[in-house]
Amino acid sequence: MSETVLIVGAGKGLSASLGRKFHDQGMSIHLAARNIEKLEAIADEVNAGLYRCDASKIDDVANLFSEVDGNIGTPDLVIYNPSSRLPGGIADLDPHATLESLMVTCFGAFLIAQQAASRMQKRGSGSIFFTGASAGVKAFPNSSSFAMGKFGLRALAQSLARELHPQNIHIGHFVIDGGIRSGSIANRSEDRTLDPDAIAQTYLDFFKQHRSAWAWEIELRPWIETF
Repeated sequence: MSETVLIVGAGKGLSASLGRKFHDQGMSIHLAARNIEKLEAIADEVNAGLYRCDASKIDDVANLFSEVDGNIGTPDLVIYNPSSRLPGGIADLDPHATLESLMVTCFGAFLIAQQAASRMQKRGSGSIFFTGASAGVKAFPNSSSFAMGKFGLRALAQSLARELHPQNIHIGHFVIDGGIRSGSIANRSEDRTLDPDAIAQTYLDFFKQHRSAWAWEIELRPWIETF
């Protein structure tokens, strides 16, 4: 039976590249998002299962994994991609919108990890990966909401790595330090943006690491990007 990957917060960019990369390895692909209609093209391309889920909602996440249980059992790899940017100065940020942003970027990751880990612990194996950002290691002005969410995401990943690596569950946190190449940023020099297919290759390499030399985090940036 082929290995399985569940990509949460899937979209047309990095998630699509991840789906193609792991599909090329013979893995069974499953995509979850609030709006699954936007995923129909990539789902057809990689023969993916589709699941409607708002990762920031407790019941949605529980229902997602109940569906996955019935369809494929416990995934071998779960990838959490969602994040919410809410720019603005501290005096101008709406508290309710800020809370919603944190729920997507950080709390949703906890919910997905909790459901995935509880199943992987019973099986005795698995991998859970989180897509982070520059903001998780260096906070920028007028970006306090995003920084809080991404710092929290990184802390979650580090804590889980310490807890779950000894239980044969591999945790990965990917610091994407730069813009990911897409149609919306096509006017930028290619050297200044990250190729999503190259990022996906790194996720695959991470997934294939031997457990005698597991990493829990890696930073990815264009070669001309400053640290």
